[in-house]
Amino acid sequence: MRLRSPRRLLGVLAAATVAFSLFSSAPAVSAAASPAAATVPASSANAAAQPLSTGTPVVFVHGYTGNASNWVTAMSVFRLNGWSSSNLFAYEYNSYGDNVTNARGLASFVDNVKARTGASKVAIVNHSMGGLVSQYYLKVLGGNTSVSHLASIAGANHGTTYAGACLIYTTCQQMYPGSSFISQITAGDETPGATKYATWYSACDGIIIPYTSTRLSGATNNNVVCQTHIGYLADTVVLGQIARFVAS
Repeated sequence: MRLRSPRRLLGVLAAATVAFSLFSSAPAVSAAASPAAATVPASSANAAAQPLSTGTPVVFVHGYTGNASNWVTAMSVFRLNGWSSSNLFAYEYNSYGDNVTNARGLASFVDNVKARTGASKVAIVNHSMGGLVSQYYLKVLGGNTSVSHLASIAGANHGTTYAGACLIYTTCQQMYPGSSFISQITAGDETPGATKYATWYSACDGIIIPYTSTRLSGATNNNVVCQTHIGYLADTVVLGQIARFVAS
């Protein structure tokens, strides 16, 4: 960060502190944490009764200030649902850079996973700002041809006004409702290609404002009765639903 005057520096530090408290994804906690109830469409329940496929590699995409450790509980749940550890991957990116660059990095990461596993497609599970990275990859960069399932957990898919706390960073500018980045990924078809799309959102989120921002037109949108933004990362009920969705 370049040098600023003392008064401007204090303002920047204050904004950054608020942003970290709002968006930082703490490492996932024990799977024994109390999960929130969720409403699941009948179609999801029917899919769970059918033979499931757990051979699809899964790429997890963290949110703002997050990292691979956010997915410890999720990967444990996926393993319990039949996945091999060798098919579970976490993509990490620069939370303070540019989500266009982050999406291009995701494209390269997916290509590497496909080459490593021999799979023709992967599934993507994202959280928070990871929704923007994923949507740009699938829609603008044509990544939907390489993705069988997209699961967005509290994704900032249509932006969040809480991003106003960290507008000193390009990624937060892009995450603010009405940004040119948001317009680009939401114009026209929000769920392109043959990819299966699903979202999980809750009025108790507290960070994605409005909380309905996560929903995607054309996706299976699951309204979780009450779960906090970070709480999803340890919610074994929701994570189990996502594993079964990806396996469907």
